[in-house]
Amino acid sequence: MSQARIYDILQAPVISEKSTAANEKDTLVFKVLKDATKEEIKAAVEKIFNVQVVAVRTLNFQGKVRRTARGFGKRSDWKKAYVTLPAGTSVDFESAVQASKESK
Repeated sequence: MSQARIYDILQAPVISEKSTAANEKDTLVFKVLKDATKEEIKAAVEKIFNVQVVAVRTLNFQGKVRRTARGFGKRSDWKKAYVTLPAGTSVDFESAVQASKESK
């Protein structure tokens, strides 16, 4: 897997009430590429955040069909990943973002 692919797999952290509750249980939630595998997600999180990953769970979401003034449209399909870390592990998102900008 290439360096560029590692940094492209994790698109954004998911910020919601449910993901905040999961974060208290040492679980991170990310929006990831639709074609990313669990092994690729695990490798990306370990590389970017320098943490050990215990498990990865993924969910596929189908885009909703919405009505607009010009007819019907469809939102994009997307994938979400729950990444479980060992108990007591904390992640600093700001330092990880700075490190990924420097490596690109």
